[in-house]
Amino acid sequence: MTNPQPAATTTPSLTLKRRLAAAPADVYRAWTDPKLLTRWFGPENVETIEAELDPRIGGVYRIVMLENNGERHQVQGRYHEVVENERLVFSWSWITTPERVSKVTVTLKPDGGVTILTLLHEQLFDEKAVAGHAHGWTGSLVKLEAFFA
Repeated sequence: MTNPQPAATTTPSLTLKRRLAAAPADVYRAWTDPKLLTRWFGPENVETIEAELDPRIGGVYRIVMLENNGERHQVQGRYHEVVENERLVFSWSWITTPERVSKVTVTLKPDGGVTILTLLHEQLFDEKAVAGHAHGWTGSLVKLEAFFA
């Protein structure tokens, strides 16, 4: 007699790619230096007002954003993988929904004089979360492209 295995549960994810006019080391620094991150992180209607980053395995981060309507947002997490100039993997949790922990992987690949950035956000709660994060990440990456233009 065999024991049936439960079906694998899949959660929604989001993948975005960008070609940035900068070397991987510069893009990595933009993700790991709080002073640089505050200059581009967040969609068009959001300003990042605080960033505490400890980019090492087990290190934590906290980012506070202010929407143009006055609403504050805070995200936090822990770094799980840190490969300088190549890859960051970290958990992602909004302070308002700490039980919804997802995973973000940022991969940087050199391509001539530019960097191909791939952002994978996995383990999202539902399709509404995918849509919201797609908006936020797309806006952030547009600002990151402009940062390096």
